[in-house]
Amino acid sequence: MRKRNGEQGQQPLRVFVLDCEALSLAVRGDRKMIAWLDLAAQGQAEVVTSPMTVVEAYDGRITEQRWDWVLSRLNVADIGKHEARLARRLLTDAKLHGHKHAIDAVLAVIARQQKGQVTVFTSDVDDLEKLVPDSIIVKKV
Repeated sequence: MRKRNGEQGQQPLRVFVLDCEALSLAVRGDRKMIAWLDLAAQGQAEVVTSPMTVVEAYDGRITEQRWDWVLSRLNVADIGKHEARLARRLLTDAKLHGHKHAIDAVLAVIARQQKGQVTVFTSDVDDLEKLVPDSIIVKKV
């Protein structure tokens, strides 16, 4: 079993959480997003997203091979009833509506579950900042 960074005095593991726009950029070959994926491929970070984000980011103009390559470099988190309840509570606390912010709330739950130094890459900084604690970095893409 490979040791995660952060054990035995090493730097804490870096975790990148991708929203729809960040994932779309990666699939389209954006150099900055590919650089983040390369860190994960080198074992220096983990990349995670939600199954809903994968569906939302789908673009039929991108080949299946390209999708497969990007998805092979990230984890798609399991989402169940518990996570749905947590997302609903986050929406309530932030006074946001599920119709517009459901996927953001699920992504926030996923980000909150990660261990290490978590960064959420998003096009919607304002809403994500309402849904995650200050310990999670929210970075605009």
